Amino acid sequence: MELVPSQQDVVSILRQTGALREGHFEYPNGLHANEYLQVPLAMRHCQTAKMLSVGLTRLLRANSEIRAMIPELSIVGPGTGGLPVLYGVCEALRANQVYWAEREVGGAPLRFRQYINVTPGEKVLLVDDILRSGRNLAELKKLVEDGGGEVVGLGVIVYQPTPKTITFDPLPLYYLARLEGLYYKDEASCELCRSKTPVEKVWV
Repeated sequence: MELVPSQQDVVSILRQTGALREGHFEYPNGLHANEYLQVPLAMRHCQTAKMLSVGLTRLLRANSEIRAMIPELSIVGPGTGGLPVLYGVCEALRANQVYWAEREVGGAPLRFRQYINVTPGEKVLLVDDILRSGRNLAELKKLVEDGGGEVVGLGVIVYQPTPKTITFDPLPLYYLARLEGLYYKDEASCELCRSKTPVEKVWV
């Protein structure tokens, strides 16, 4: 395997670990799709988690501006699901620190725990396991910027855009694999529904 795992390598690992599944899935926002990805299923395995995190880190180091910031760089994520990636990237990158935001209950805004504050001028790299809709990362970006921090880029293991995915241009976005699933805006337009393929509702 290469120093940076290829798209084929990453997809193979996701399938082998059960993280990437094919079928008929309905997302909470109403979208229907022919595939579902849950990266934490792959990150359960220590060697897999390390390989994916280090691979993402090597992409980040290729950016000379980010590389120069590493001693002061904060790795920040939008919740607990991506924690293995956050810590893996922070360790391999030898960044300054890692922390994350949480929601008290579903629908509540993201916030940092008590006594965790963004320092004005702080350089922040947003990291997560997956970028799908982009809503959590967009909310986190605003939270960091409202605290006076500067978001310098985003890094995810998998980029899985949908028709509703938020763009973060002009910030650089780094990912190991990009998945192009088939998405349908609702049940009425879904070919999988018309073919009577059993549907499974997914939480995220």
